[in-house]
Amino acid sequence: MKIETITSAQNPKVRMLLELQEKSKARRKEGLFVVEGCRELLHCLSAGYKAHTLFICSEIITEDSLAELTDAIVSGSEGCRFFDLPKHLYEKVAYRGSTEGAIAELYCREHTLDSLDLKENPLVIVLEAVEKPGNLGAVLRSADAAGADAVIICDPLTDLYNPNLIRSSIGGIFTVPVATASSEETIAWLKERGIKIYTAQLQDSNWYYDTDMRTGTAIVMGTEATGLTECWRKAADAHIKIPMLGRLDSLNVSVSAAILLFEAVRQRNS
Repeated sequence: MKIETITSAQNPKVRMLLELQEKSKARRKEGLFVVEGCRELLHCLSAGYKAHTLFICSEIITEDSLAELTDAIVSGSEGCRFFDLPKHLYEKVAYRGSTEGAIAELYCREHTLDSLDLKENPLVIVLEAVEKPGNLGAVLRSADAAGADAVIICDPLTDLYNPNLIRSSIGGIFTVPVATASSEETIAWLKERGIKIYTAQLQDSNWYYDTDMRTGTAIVMGTEATGLTECWRKAADAHIKIPMLGRLDSLNVSVSAAILLFEAVRQRNS
């Protein structure tokens, strides 16, 4: 394995790295995205993603971490190039300083409904128009913790490789199968597979703990501001809600998702 050294911030490789971090247009054009941190990179590589370039800072990364990363890359990513950045340059390209001295560019994947391979009685979370990367990332963390089979995002313009989403999910974007599709496509896909659709909303709803989630279940959530569109309300097998005992009428979407996911887990394990 050959590790080349880069010392200038004007190096084309460094400039491309920064562009991929900052611009979704560049990510789409190049078919590449950026992952920062040893933990997140190992999640990504173990999920079968292929590395294009690895940037390390030999002044920061430990020998054990470098060996683990390079072994994972060499075994699954043919043609990956390796570069060493001095600490002052690494700190310019790193979003946070606690990433153990490793940043990589990896190849994007398609995230279609057809790419999902569900087991019997799957547990799926569907998000409609939840645009904030931090919220999406937090939902993915909960989905991973609950052992959800998939997360479907009903907004085809969502950039799944936004660095803020990857960071907030701590790698959950790689550990949980994710697809993007329109609401109409997703409804048809769920109906074809006999998966019950439970929409989280306040109007005409039952308490979530009174709803049977032991069979194939899709928990559908919208934004706090506008909720779900009418097509989801009409397609739902049941509307469910979480008790709100204070003055406010809603929880953050990621908190609501965690409550509903773990109710499904409780029912399935009781």
